Amino acid sequence: MNRSIRLAVLALTALALTTACGGSDGDKADAGQRPVQAEQAAAPAVTFPAPSGAPAPAATLAKVPAKGEVRLEQGPFTDRVRVTRLQLSEKTSEKPSVTGHFAITSDVSDVLALELRAAFYDERGHLVGTGSFQYAEEGEAGEAAHGSAGHAGPRAEGAGIDFTAVPKTPLTGKAASAVLSVPVLVNE
Repeated sequence: MNRSIRLAVLALTALALTTACGGSDGDKADAGQRPVQAEQAAAPAVTFPAPSGAPAPAATLAKVPAKGEVRLEQGPFTDRVRVTRLQLSEKTSEKPSVTGHFAITSDVSDVLALELRAAFYDERGHLVGTGSFQYAEEGEAGEAAHGSAGHAGPRAEGAGIDFTAVPKTPLTGKAASAVLSVPVLVNE
């Protein structure tokens, strides 16, 4: 074990022994000292950085999809949604798109934010670029507060919506297949 690990283990052991042998809360309160809970509340909270976004798509697929195939990647939201009619459309060699139909199956609350991300792959299974589709809806009350008459078009919940995920930048090769993911889904 290297020296810094040994020192860390010794420091944690000393802290554990000090805390365990420090007496009861009643003894400290009787002696005019602050209770242990107050000492713990005064300690700074441990914070972790917020996630920076969805993980990047795989640079190479282990199993190369068939030409024109679009797969739905399993993720934290895929058990709550239904994605149908997935199709890779090749409008031009630089701007293909993934189209389909998206519906929420788990509840009926309004969708506040939705992002669908398409990763485009060449015929060897190498990533050639990404595209996305964003959907935002505030609900009837939020729209009325902003002066609009409410959402008149299709909604992601219930019957669902049609979507098209298009790359913002040209692809580095010709797309032969795609993998669709759902990195963002926020309901009321």
